[in-house]
Amino acid sequence: MPIKKYFYPVIFEPEDIGVSVYVPDIPGCFTQGDSLEEALDNVQEVIGLMLDGKSPDEYPLASPPNKIKLHDQQFVMMVAFDKLAYDRKYNAKAVKKTLSIPAWLNNMALEQNINFSNLLQRALINELGLVR
Repeated sequence: MPIKKYFYPVIFEPEDIGVSVYVPDIPGCFTQGDSLEEALDNVQEVIGLMLDGKSPDEYPLASPPNKIKLHDQQFVMMVAFDKLAYDRKYNAKAVKKTLSIPAWLNNMALEQNINFSNLLQRALINELGLVR
């Protein structure tokens, strides 16, 4: 199974009110929060927004955190970006799939009021080893 979590060093800078956050390995990736917890939640989301539409092999490599230059009150933390969690939250739009099954199996399933979409989703989650 491909990696679904990626870790990036993130610079946090306390402000008079809240915390500013910057991801040096992802150009333009910055946010803020009223608290450290909110800033951490926000930076995970903005990392997803910046990487959305790219394949994982296009993701920038993470710099070693000890190579990040800091100023004044800044500090660096490694932050996880959970691609699977992000996709479940923001890319859950239904996609139509066409499939073929034998007519006798289709008839039996229809008689039992089987929801084909639900069944396929559960089977794929099980086959991929994902936890719902």
